[in-house]
Amino acid sequence: MSVLSTMVFADISGSAALYEALGNERAAEAVTQVTQRISTTIQTHGGRVVKSLGDGVLGVFGDAASGVAAMATMLRQHKLRQDRWPQPLRMDIRVGVASGEVIDVDGDCYGDAVNVASRLCERAGPAEIWATETTVLLAGAGPDVWYRKLGMMEIRGKAESLMLYHVEWREDEAPDSLTMQAALVSSFAPADSILGQIQFSWHGVDMSFTSSDAPVHVGRANHAQLCINDPRVSRLHARIDWRNSGFVLTDMSSFGTWVRFDGSDAPVRLRRDACILHGTGRIALGVSFNEPSAPVMNFQVAGANVHLG
Repeated sequence: MSVLSTMVFADISGSAALYEALGNERAAEAVTQVTQRISTTIQTHGGRVVKSLGDGVLGVFGDAASGVAAMATMLRQHKLRQDRWPQPLRMDIRVGVASGEVIDVDGDCYGDAVNVASRLCERAGPAEIWATETTVLLAGAGPDVWYRKLGMMEIRGKAESLMLYHVEWREDEAPDSLTMQAALVSSFAPADSILGQIQFSWHGVDMSFTSSDAPVHVGRANHAQLCINDPRVSRLHARIDWRNSGFVLTDMSSFGTWVRFDGSDAPVRLRRDACILHGTGRIALGVSFNEPSAPVMNFQVAGANVHLG
């Protein structure tokens, strides 16, 4: 018999480098401590640990709100501990959360939500929680979490794209720009009322977006708002969010993104990281500016001097 459940998949990223830096025994001990803490947090929030998979943990919850709250609490606690750890011991955790009909067979769980949670965990960046729209609708607004729309994305193994959300768990973030109001559950619109504008130029084509257009996706996929037809660009290479009255570029690619601001010689390299776009500059996708044929976009944020080369 299938039951509506919420699946969480938490995975330690970068564990291979940890084994190389510390050796097998010390690294295994450190990874085990982290996975045990993830398991404990799942259990203390009313969930059940389905299984541990080396450096990952699969858990199931009867309600979405408990699953989302557990993962947010887990990442907050992990950050507090990690801030005290020496650099070689630091590990990032990424999380996928999905809700749907799940079948329990001898303690193991089967169903679409299990597979989707795993895929979202693969796509999430370090210290990120990605969730499906179904999970967010079921969980609703909480006192310590906020939701940010990521947009429609293709998920491996799914015939149709899914609307995905980023669960913001950091307590020092300004909630006004991220909070989903419970009464407006169908819109999930950011509450930031300051309108921003950003312009991009690519091979002679100019495109402008406002804060209300965010998120804007950059990539090779046909449905990306900024479609860059170059084999070095990932299908969904990067996204641009409107957050805290600014445009934030997040790399989601296989090979990275480079940002060079006008007036600065040193580019910022992003690998599953984010930076705030300001003024004017250039963005290289997939390869660095050192490659003469690199796919490069120019950008200009409203209020800066216009310069699109």
